[in-house]
Amino acid sequence: MEYLSYRLKSTNEYKNMSEIESVFHAYDIRGLSPDILDEDFARKLGNACVAQFSPTHVCIGRDMRGTSVNLEKALIDALLAHGVNVTRIGLCSTPMFNVSVGLANGMYDLGIMVTASHNPAEFNGFKFVRGDVSPIGQGSGMEELQNAFFEHGDDTGSGNRGELSDDKDALKMYVSHVLKLAKLPPDMPKMRVAIDAGNGMAGVVLPELIQRLPWLRVEPLFFELDGTFPNHEANPIKPETLADLERVLTEGSFECGAGFDGDADRVGFMDELGNPISGDIATAILARPLLRVHSGGEILYDVRSSWVVPETILASGGKPTMCRVGHSFIKQQMRESSALFGGEVSMHYYFSELNNVESSDLSLLLLLKEMVHEGRPLSAIAQDLAVYAHSGEINFRVRDPHHVINTLKTEYASHATEIIEIDGIRLEFRNASQPDDDWWFSLRASNTESLLRLNLETRTRERTNEKVKMISKKIRLA
Repeated sequence: MEYLSYRLKSTNEYKNMSEIESVFHAYDIRGLSPDILDEDFARKLGNACVAQFSPTHVCIGRDMRGTSVNLEKALIDALLAHGVNVTRIGLCSTPMFNVSVGLANGMYDLGIMVTASHNPAEFNGFKFVRGDVSPIGQGSGMEELQNAFFEHGDDTGSGNRGELSDDKDALKMYVSHVLKLAKLPPDMPKMRVAIDAGNGMAGVVLPELIQRLPWLRVEPLFFELDGTFPNHEANPIKPETLADLERVLTEGSFECGAGFDGDADRVGFMDELGNPISGDIATAILARPLLRVHSGGEILYDVRSSWVVPETILASGGKPTMCRVGHSFIKQQMRESSALFGGEVSMHYYFSELNNVESSDLSLLLLLKEMVHEGRPLSAIAQDLAVYAHSGEINFRVRDPHHVINTLKTEYASHATEIIEIDGIRLEFRNASQPDDDWWFSLRASNTESLLRLNLETRTRERTNEKVKMISKKIRLA
């Protein structure tokens, strides 16, 4: 896996230092728990947060993993010992947590969510936001937090103990806010949807949402909270995790299906026939209802996305802008550009009206809203956007991803009509005299794993397969 690395300010020893360094990622802290992330780690992390961010009031939430309760308790104890006030939400999804911080209108200096997102049961972690819900990640505080962990992890409290309170209204407030932003028509027809919560945090939020939508009938799959993930990994970008959802859709009569990840900040959609909708195609679909309300809005889409995404955004009256992969980077760019919406192939969907954070629940409501507006099945809507043949993301384990990227850039740059380097490289090849030959490929080093990721697209499946074979060979030889 790829982790943040830099010279430490302190030489303090803590377990195996390389193990501890390895859990500080570009977007969050994540690692084996309790093997590495245990209560002692959580206390040291709390001390480091005080030293680095000097908060006076912190919001804390957690997911349903077996180690989350103890990590939450140790983290809170460390903060309280420094005189920091803490508001505890308890069990919540990451979108619910983020929106709760935002709705507090500056009451919090810092928010910490205890979760390992879609990772397997033996993992846990921490996600961080500032009081304005801007994420703390690579280039925005994570490096400094890691330094503070080693330098100030053993700090003792101030002697003045902070106050602990519980926010018992967070769920209802979140659902009310999402419904307000969805702007659903009052005459929504009856719709039947299959939803797989993956035994994750969507199982807390969705029942509250569903009961407020009398027109919506839901077939629930795995709504029971279980941090061991007994049915399947809660990661909708992996087709195999949607097998149960696909089975239900093909056996019944539904408008669509939705599968959530562990902390419910991502959602994968399937049409009524059980076919998955890729994250970039979903971005194009979700942009439409937003642009009908906010004409001319800027929509961000990541470098892996199909050409049909910017084409659809333009046709819908929006301004398409390509961005790099990763939630902390996209949220920062949305904030800087005042973008309306952003979507990733990884099925994160970001909304300016939610302080630029994700909401899988709002995404689901907007999808249903767009289906009603179109008056057609989701399969037909998606088929209209199947203009190109995308390879999907293909991963390679290579010794030096950046060397491979530079090698292929050198070979192909002179033939490219456009070179995009906001995240690795994306080289586009357009042929005005023979548009059927148009194609592009992107190569980028993963931010979370030691992998090189290839995405490629042409106008036909046969040609895409040929190009993938060709580029794959060059990657292995580089």
